[in-house]
Amino acid sequence: MQRIHRLSRTVHTLGRPILQLARREGLDRLSVLDLACGGGDVAVGLWRWARRRRLELEITGVDISPTAVQRSRRLARRLLAPVQFRRLDVLADPWGEPGRGGFDVVVSSLFVHHLDPPQAVALLRKMTDAARRSVLVHDLRRATGGWLLAQTACRLLSRSPIIHVDGPRSVEGAFTLEEMAELCRAAELTSAVVRRCWPYRLLLSCELRGGRQVGRS
Repeated sequence: MQRIHRLSRTVHTLGRPILQLARREGLDRLSVLDLACGGGDVAVGLWRWARRRRLELEITGVDISPTAVQRSRRLARRLLAPVQFRRLDVLADPWGEPGRGGFDVVVSSLFVHHLDPPQAVALLRKMTDAARRSVLVHDLRRATGGWLLAQTACRLLSRSPIIHVDGPRSVEGAFTLEEMAELCRAAELTSAVVRRCWPYRLLLSCELRGGRQVGRS
């Protein structure tokens, strides 16, 4: 998965709007919540990417798997990255007080395609409640080209037969741009923007101000 994240430039795709937000607001520090963080490579990568650009990110990664949390902590220690990791079921567990905006930015990468539409809508609402400034979702985009790419890339980048099967199936379960936009409307993310990004991915971005969506009454 780390190879896939590197080649698909996940860290850059998420880091760029975070950096733009910081520069626009004149900030040199932001707090970030990374949902379903897996092995922690995106969270740690974001911290290192931002630091090279003189932006300090206080990142917390959460995952339902204790094994993933342990692996993430080991990675952070090895790379001397002050990123915190803890166990959390993002669908079932409370994240804090609703509407209090505990983090500047809440991000999700390659998680939403595992959810059905009602779960995805619920997650987007919780992300908006937990964020003060921005919500970012980076995920697979369902398309024939993406399925073919997954078939090839998963075999080239991994020896795991599980990944060989799971990669194409993940693309089959992903949302199209139009479906993601519909999920945003259902979650009342009225100022969200959904766009294509490389390779056969999508990026949902929703800017907030004081916990409220920009352009929303």
